[in-house]
Amino acid sequence: MQNDFMREKPVLALVLSMSLPMTLSMLVNSLYNIVDSYFVARISEEAMTALSLVYPLQILTTAVGVGLGIGLNAVASFYLGAKQNREASCAASVGVILSIVHGILLTVFCILAVPRFLRLFTQNPVIIQHGLIYSYIVFSFCVPHSLGIAFEKIFQAQGQMMISMISMLGGCIANIVLDPILIFGTPFTPAMGITGAAVATGIGQTLPILIYLFFYWTRPLPIKLGFRRDSLDGRLCRKIYAVGVPAAITIALPSVLITVLNGILASFSQTYVLILGIYYKLQTFIYLTTSGVVQGIRPIIGYNYGAEEYARVRAIFSTALKLTLGVMTIGTVICLFFSDALIGLFTSIPDTIQAGGRALRMISCGFIVSAVSVTISGTLEGLGRGMDSLKISLLRYGVTIIPLAFFFSRIFGVTGVWCAFGVSEALTSLAAVWIYRRVKLS
Repeated sequence: MQNDFMREKPVLALVLSMSLPMTLSMLVNSLYNIVDSYFVARISEEAMTALSLVYPLQILTTAVGVGLGIGLNAVASFYLGAKQNREASCAASVGVILSIVHGILLTVFCILAVPRFLRLFTQNPVIIQHGLIYSYIVFSFCVPHSLGIAFEKIFQAQGQMMISMISMLGGCIANIVLDPILIFGTPFTPAMGITGAAVATGIGQTLPILIYLFFYWTRPLPIKLGFRRDSLDGRLCRKIYAVGVPAAITIALPSVLITVLNGILASFSQTYVLILGIYYKLQTFIYLTTSGVVQGIRPIIGYNYGAEEYARVRAIFSTALKLTLGVMTIGTVICLFFSDALIGLFTSIPDTIQAGGRALRMISCGFIVSAVSVTISGTLEGLGRGMDSLKISLLRYGVTIIPLAFFFSRIFGVTGVWCAFGVSEALTSLAAVWIYRRVKLS
């Protein structure tokens, strides 16, 4: 069987071979996030603030797509490990149908919700106008975006990480190249401003699904999609949603967190809302890199768990934790020593750079310890224990940080909000270790 390498290859070599393509993809994806915001910031500070306010809704759309994909990935990987290729193919087919349905629902919901959502945080007409123009275009691409994520997880479940990397890189690179062309124009094309940024994002989200379909039609793979009237198998839907719904909530929780923190920070100044938006763009470079490691181990954990190779599951987790700790250590050093320069990529106002640099240094103190909860959460998803993973995320993005940010802000002002990040990460990691130690693999 072509997937047997996932339980025969030495663990370190296996984790690296599965994780490095995804890590490279995530690095480029995070670079796209930063470059996209960099070019938008060149339009105006109002345009950058608009993107910061729209960002939670973008997280929501991604969360639904990735959550479903994680559920699909866990179920398909398990069946492949158990040598039940037909069941794996049925699970993939169900996941594709559900991704289309979700994409349509997200398009309608976000387009209807965005005007009122923006007005919760600002009455500035320029910011609102930028936000609406950007949102209406970006959210029109929810269906191809959701489909691209579903196919990404289908290929990852089969160990085809290079194909997944090529597809993701294609979308990100296209976006990076198109941003300056569409935003600022060329001698042959008009400058489109914020509209150009949105169109570039939409094209970047559509290209991956086209690449995946090319490889699907040209490569022999164990998973074969098939669609009939009874394709929506209720049993498989329940299995996918059992992992996918908690995973989607997990990924959507930052959206809730950012929305709440924007409300707290707006009571002090719009500048701090901008700083928080810049931070979340910058932190993607670190956390998406870590996510590459987690995405790499998720299918091989599911495969080995399905094959009852429990010792390998433990070894895979241990190896992944060391890698994520390394990534987070590098990220901490960069943020501590180059914080002002990083903030300066998005604004030229000295006071904003100074306040943003201070915030970034304080928040980065929690990066290293967060590697524990991030790795454990991804491992639990690979084991099909979506609810345990959700518990960790609820602690990280809601139960600890929101009360702490509110309470600390009343005592220490804005500084208290930044301090809440590190305290929350420490408490969550302790809880994650306790949850993981209670899992019985055999």
